Amino acid sequence: MLAQLRPAIVLTIAFIVLTGLAYPLAITGIGQVVFSTQANGSLIRNGETVIGSALIGQNFTSDRYFWPRPSVTADAPYNGSASSGSNLGPTSANLAARVKADIERLAAAGIAGLVPTDGATASGSGLDPDISPEFAAAQIARVAAARGLAEQEISAMVGRFTEGRLLGIVGEPRVNVLRLNLALDAPKS
Repeated sequence: MLAQLRPAIVLTIAFIVLTGLAYPLAITGIGQVVFSTQANGSLIRNGETVIGSALIGQNFTSDRYFWPRPSVTADAPYNGSASSGSNLGPTSANLAARVKADIERLAAAGIAGLVPTDGATASGSGLDPDISPEFAAAQIARVAAARGLAEQEISAMVGRFTEGRLLGIVGEPRVNVLRLNLALDAPKS
């Protein structure tokens, strides 16, 4: 009987070591060497202090900053431990009321005309760190007035932080809100 069990036990232990230890350690090592920034969470630092991640949005509410798209994560906005969409469909009265309230809030803050879609709708994860260049442009006047700067200066900064499509075809143009807001706070040289 032991003769029949021995190969099964040896193979089980071998595969536990191979797939449970060796493979994860090898992939982690390759990730650390080849993509160390991404493997460590794409952290954004101010000196030695971690202030955020380029991959997770933050809840900016002051007029001095560009605002992210709405977050519908549980408990608090941009709660990474509760990442999810609202699961409300296009016929949901609750979704319509939330979008209407977001549009009214943005209009009260001085955004005139049509609000870009990402200004009033949450992303699938509720953690999106990026906004469209259109939503950034809609906020330029408010940010410039709050900071006492010329709109052209803020507009140029938005242009510098606008990322295009990957390889010119994948994804949409976007602006990382945290990076843009950090640049606004950076000392001018």
